[in-house]
Amino acid sequence: MADTTSPSLRAELGVIGGSGLYALLDDVTEVAVQTPYGAPSDSLFVGEVAGRRVAFLPRHGRGHSLPPHRINYRANLWALRSLGVRQVLGPCAVGGLRVEYGPGTLLVPDQFVDRTTGRIQTYYDGLPLPDGRLPEVVHVSMADPYCPDGRRAATAAARSCGWEPVDGGTLVVIEGPRFSTRAESRWFGANGWSVVGMTGHPEAVLARELGLCYTSLALVTDLDAGVEAGEGVTHAEVLAVFGRNVDRLRTVLFKTLESLPTERDCVCSHALDGLETGLY
Repeated sequence: MADTTSPSLRAELGVIGGSGLYALLDDVTEVAVQTPYGAPSDSLFVGEVAGRRVAFLPRHGRGHSLPPHRINYRANLWALRSLGVRQVLGPCAVGGLRVEYGPGTLLVPDQFVDRTTGRIQTYYDGLPLPDGRLPEVVHVSMADPYCPDGRRAATAAARSCGWEPVDGGTLVVIEGPRFSTRAESRWFGANGWSVVGMTGHPEAVLARELGLCYTSLALVTDLDAGVEAGEGVTHAEVLAVFGRNVDRLRTVLFKTLESLPTERDCVCSHALDGLETGLY
């Protein structure tokens, strides 16, 4: 395993990428990391964007081999933090729950709703760590789950690229890997939620529990089943729309990384103030 204290392997920023973004960085060092929670989805790839050190992690593994419900989210966030990452971008593919949020829409959510069922979503589960230590149980605030500084950087970056984003909205996260039924989709929309995806939770929660900044960039690849009038979205259609937008999304990500603050003073950076978590 890599020596994560080596300066050449350290990074300040992280990207947990989805389909089509595994080649985000050109000149990278592959870093294999083990965590107390097992192996992350894949190696981390460390390089530079605009002079800033960035670690990229393929969310589903190379070859998209991990479905959403089998991703080791705890290991992924822990691995990034172990390299020094303190700000994380989480681009993801989603379905639009409103007719105006059609394919190609970029939404930067400010809220999420958890509709998953079987995912471990905390480091503070009352169980001993692999080394035998028993961490305190900690309850972190999730009233505003996404980093305000990261959201501002992402929306400004998109606009600078001529891509007007939807600034704010609710991402509802389902268990997957199946898509929603029409009844489920219509219920999500009736609640006022904006888009539906499978990977935004528990990433945001785990990031907050580690005191990391987390920002989601949700690319709409289809209208969800309750909105469109056809036979329903297919996986192939999702990948096709993502592929058509991946270059533009990569440009927005690079500009966002470049403009993220070098010093943090947001709610995320203070999430663990006064708490003795015992995790690290």
